[in-house]
Amino acid sequence: MTHSPAERPPLDPARLVAPIGWRVEVEEATPSTNAVVAARARGGEEPGLVVVTEHQTAGRGRLDRVWETPARSSLTFSVLLRPDVPPTSWSWLPLLTGYAVQAALADRLPDIALKWPNDVLVDGGTGVGRKVCGILVERVETEAGPMAVIGCGINVDQTLDELPIALATSVALETGEPVERTGLLGQVLGSLHGLQGLLDDTESLRRAYADVCVTLGKTVDVHLPGGEVRRGEALDIDATGALVVGTDEGAFTVAAGDVVHVRPA
Repeated sequence: MTHSPAERPPLDPARLVAPIGWRVEVEEATPSTNAVVAARARGGEEPGLVVVTEHQTAGRGRLDRVWETPARSSLTFSVLLRPDVPPTSWSWLPLLTGYAVQAALADRLPDIALKWPNDVLVDGGTGVGRKVCGILVERVETEAGPMAVIGCGINVDQTLDELPIALATSVALETGEPVERTGLLGQVLGSLHGLQGLLDDTESLRRAYADVCVTLGKTVDVHLPGGEVRRGEALDIDATGALVVGTDEGAFTVAAGDVVHVRPA
């Protein structure tokens, strides 16, 4: 069961176990946590800031898609990081974030998996899956150098009619029981903090990500800017985190920033 909207309890900062050095601020409502954290970064904020909102009213996903979440039904937050890695490793940030969320939820949702490049799904083996988390990573230029704003939106307690798309779900819908969001937030932040070191070993990250990525092995339609659609088999994740797709004419590679959608054919 899920909570009715009137019964949804707020996050409890006093009980939140946050990673050492990370500073968590809980807002009652905000249009976009990514926008808030990006502005703070440009104003001189140090890495480790986490802004969580109980009610996001104008969240942004890839391609500037906008949505609103019912109050206290989700975990909607952004983390400010300054990755100490080569520029070539920055492309792994969305994949690392998805892997960290998947790892944090795996004990509750055995069928949780990843859809390249930045969705976390509950997958029943079809490769389509029901989306439980979306991720948006943005690079922000500051006087101290580039920083990463890592935004996550996890569907925690939504009822079926509160979900934004048909192929979506929430943790509570999948488990059949209410979810204590404060503890779950601590788990997810701890997972992201603890797995950051994989950015220094992207080959290990590539293997770990590929093991739980349901896109691989499927025939997919790659929707490109301008309306072109290319069909092929998702073969692998390459050393930069891009998707390798095989066709009768040979293989091609697409980076996360170069595609509109990758969908099962």
